[in-house]
Amino acid sequence: MRVTNTTIRAVNALTARWARTVRGATVFSAPGVWPLLALLAGGAGGAARAELADAVGLPAARSAAAARELLAGLAALPGAGAAVGLWTARTLELREAWRAGLPGAAHGVLTGDAEADRAALDAWAAERTGGLVPGMPVPLAERPELVLAGALALRTRWLRPFEEYALCPEDGPWAERVLAGLWRRGEVLDRVGVADTAHGCVTELKVLGGGALDVHLLLGEQHMTPGRVLAAGVDVLARRCPVVPGPALPYGDAGPGLSVVRELSERPRPPVLEVTVPAYAVCASHDLLQRHALFGLTTARDDTAGHFPGVSARPLAVGSAEQAVTARFAALGFEAAAVTALGAVAGGMPRLRWRVTTVEARYDRPFGFLAVHRHTRLVLAAGWATDPEPFREDEDDH
Repeated sequence: MRVTNTTIRAVNALTARWARTVRGATVFSAPGVWPLLALLAGGAGGAARAELADAVGLPAARSAAAARELLAGLAALPGAGAAVGLWTARTLELREAWRAGLPGAAHGVLTGDAEADRAALDAWAAERTGGLVPGMPVPLAERPELVLAGALALRTRWLRPFEEYALCPEDGPWAERVLAGLWRRGEVLDRVGVADTAHGCVTELKVLGGGALDVHLLLGEQHMTPGRVLAAGVDVLARRCPVVPGPALPYGDAGPGLSVVRELSERPRPPVLEVTVPAYAVCASHDLLQRHALFGLTTARDDTAGHFPGVSARPLAVGSAEQAVTARFAALGFEAAAVTALGAVAGGMPRLRWRVTTVEARYDRPFGFLAVHRHTRLVLAAGWATDPEPFREDEDDH
């Protein structure tokens, strides 16, 4: 994926800031909203331009080019897809320079017929995400002059699938529940590690998928908030905190949900990593204007003035900004999709001779996850799992 480190750092910085606001079960995608903010920054003026540039993390003059670079890189990823769509009212004239700078955007017309426009927008969202997000998260009641939308979808199959079984946590918030458990054993210990962060230790487990798309599972200490655990995961990617890798972990309780056991065996074998995690699915909707400062939209939402002279001569303000996201972690792989829309409005007793080592990673309480492009370390989606899928008896039949 040909994306500069500068752009990746800027997108991951937005992921980290967004992650710090997380309080419970959710999933979100900074790469789903960042290109839209960057494209708007290039057409904004005054205070709105400065705020959007600050949220994007790049000068406004460079942001549109960086958005095109990111979207092209995402579209080229195996198992991933990214697209931008633009819809405008018939009477809205766009600046040609801004419109031409959109990366292959589908340009549609808002007819003013709410039912017809809804059908067209929803069809675009469903098509671009393979049905994972069936609708466009934009209100049409206010008759927006412009809708700028982005879609991001990714699917990966694990390089080594999990086995399914009934997981029954003995304590914690999932105690007495029978969950759809996933288990596997491998000999690569450096897939797991313990990060030492400012707020506590975090166990990070990397689950590798095809197309260089991986999922990092994050389990923090009991007192750590979801936001701090997720932000720690981004810090680990940026190498901002020390990590003790699996082969160097001490015996006993080595980290949250992690233990290293040395036991006798009748035959020799290399050290192994055993992983237990529940299958989960998370869906979330985000009203970005509720966190307008985070996304640089404080001034842009003021409809008493226009803020995008580079987009159109007609005064425009951001009337809505929402993201719909879904993610699913299962035995064979992981899938996630996000659609983001910004709406602009006017204004036995054998002989045991050998000592063998087993590293046991057990995720049996709420945890975080990052979907990451392995080579660039770009975080494509992030979330917090609190309600894993229940075990169904018929799963044993598969």
